[in-house]
Amino acid sequence: MVPSPHASSPAPVVPAPLRCDFCSVEVASVRRVALDRDYDRLRTPHRELYACADCSERKERTRLGPR
Repeated sequence: MVPSPHASSPAPVVPAPLRCDFCSVEVASVRRVALDRDYDRLRTPHRELYACADCSERKERTRLGPR
């Protein structure tokens, strides 16, 4: 069946803005580290948190410690 040219098109889906779970800033993209050496957040029950680039980098420095 061919749709009628007079039928209204569905409204485009507009994604909700992303927000950093750490600083609450609205951002275009977020990050989540789930696996790394001795770090497994895929099997460990926890609340998933997503971070903006700045918070992600800060969290990684804290998690990895001095090198």
